[in-house]
Amino acid sequence: MAVAKKRQQAKAYRPDGQIRQSQMITTFGPGAMVDLVDRAVVIGGLEHWAYGKKGFEALDDARLRRSLVPRLKALDPDLDLAQEGYFRKAPEGDGRDPFPSVGVRVLEFPRWFVCQSCRRLARAAEQFENKSGRYRHECKRNQFSHAVPVRFVAACKRGHLSDFPWIAFAHLKREERTCDAPELYLHENAIGDISRIQVECRGCGHSNPLSGGAVLPFTCNGDRPWLGGRAASETCKEDSKLLVRTASDAYFAQVVSALRLPEPEPDPLRARLRERDVWKAVQKVTTVEQLSMLADLQELVASAISGFAPDKVVAAILAERSSAGALAERPLRAAEHDRLHSAPIEQPGLIPEPGAEFAAYRVPPSRLDVPQGISGLVVVPALREIRVQMSFSRFDSVSANLQGEFDLEGRSVKPAVLTLPTGNEKWLPAAEVRGEGIFVELDEAALAEWEQRPAVRDRANKLLAGFSAEATGPFPGARFYLLHSLSHLLLTAISLECGYAASAIRERIYCGQAEENGPNMAAILLLTGTTGSEGTLGGLVEEGRRLRHHLREAWDIGRLCSNDPVCAAHDPSSPSSDRRTEAAACHGCLYIAECSCEWFNRFLDRALVVPTVGNDPDLAFFRERP
Repeated sequence: MAVAKKRQQAKAYRPDGQIRQSQMITTFGPGAMVDLVDRAVVIGGLEHWAYGKKGFEALDDARLRRSLVPRLKALDPDLDLAQEGYFRKAPEGDGRDPFPSVGVRVLEFPRWFVCQSCRRLARAAEQFENKSGRYRHECKRNQFSHAVPVRFVAACKRGHLSDFPWIAFAHLKREERTCDAPELYLHENAIGDISRIQVECRGCGHSNPLSGGAVLPFTCNGDRPWLGGRAASETCKEDSKLLVRTASDAYFAQVVSALRLPEPEPDPLRARLRERDVWKAVQKVTTVEQLSMLADLQELVASAISGFAPDKVVAAILAERSSAGALAERPLRAAEHDRLHSAPIEQPGLIPEPGAEFAAYRVPPSRLDVPQGISGLVVVPALREIRVQMSFSRFDSVSANLQGEFDLEGRSVKPAVLTLPTGNEKWLPAAEVRGEGIFVELDEAALAEWEQRPAVRDRANKLLAGFSAEATGPFPGARFYLLHSLSHLLLTAISLECGYAASAIRERIYCGQAEENGPNMAAILLLTGTTGSEGTLGGLVEEGRRLRHHLREAWDIGRLCSNDPVCAAHDPSSPSSDRRTEAAACHGCLYIAECSCEWFNRFLDRALVVPTVGNDPDLAFFRERP
């Protein structure tokens, strides 16, 4: 009996599903809806992530933390990150020996089910019987049919989620929005057209087509079931809208990533001054005389500044005070670009140390074979990328800026949070990718000349007109369209020979002037990696050394599209255009897997890279085949 009981307990602990750790910050993060075998659930917020006795694996990165804290504050003033353990890998469960104290808990959602036989629609707890973990409905006496979760829910642009108001929706034509004995049925047909899906109440005879639920005449009630039900609700003034649980617009994760860059050696004097007690004592010092007097009175200060010239100490105090509490962190991409741009010259036989977090070497001019317009190539045999989810949205994705950061300050509609802002979870889910890459720099002088061409200026005006009609935020400019399109063409060309699938290679675009008085960035980083501990095999780096060959292949790919001349003649400024953020771009030439593209296959125009059918050749940055 004891053995049988243990076996029953083990079966009860069997998990309902498994998800890769890296997917817990993208497709299946907190607030995402997932179909299990017999149920539908919503992934729980960070309060529902359990690590057990083993504890969590921290993926802390100080530079990324400093960038994220003010953005979290813009999302909600109560959000913050701890000083340690602020980025954590998702819990690692064991499918062979599962235990409920380790893993991510999910909450049943939606709570309305529909009978697969008679199409009865009701709350599971009120109408259906739970039999061996599955709901069933007694359609007729002693005749049972399984009930499944209804595939429609209600949501708003702020990410709130609730059961669709079925009773009120079926009775929209009644003033009371209900009847004395509501008995709902959901009638669908094989076509699946939403206009032919009817919600019928047999209690009063009223019905309503589901197509009327695109925008509901109800205000969102602010439900956040992933945080624990109605107790986590908040006030919301957005309109409630119909949402298909499995639709592509049901969940957009806002993921911020940064390359792990070795921290520079700290200034020993500044490090001493930053000690809490020392800084509290010296923070108001402005002259050497004040410093000397303070050192005579306090042994703590005298010990801290011992060995340093008094004038240098005062200068360090003034510099530290000017940035204390409000130190402006450099943009993520600007810091990465500087580190890659200033990479040391590659020496024969030089390989990165085992386990190195970052290693980049510039290919010397004597070994560099590139066409005009390319100024340099940096190979990155070892890199680590930290990817952190900070929020999520529904219906509309939230675009990052050119630095890969999300500007949430001043947004009227902000994304949803992953945890209760007033709770104790001061961390974010993260994943670490280990891999390699190649960094291709364009020549700034050639770019400046290209941007001044009349044909390019006219094209930029058309791209701006299309962008203004559909997208939000500042226009990225023709330079960004060029870099992004070149990135897609080069990625496709390299994937044919490097040993990695095109979907395994990703892009990072470095474009524009990141800082006032800073250098103009114009570069592409193509990288591949894995969340495993072994990293990658070096195929991308070695193929990157054959850059001219791959640029030729990219030129040939972009020169002619299977949809030409329609693709090449596409005008994003035309009111009849259905692709306002792209010009000469489509699935036949530039579109790649969305997991590889930072910008959801938007802001593309191959006519800016290579000559195309029917377009002015002056548009092309590479007029001749490399």
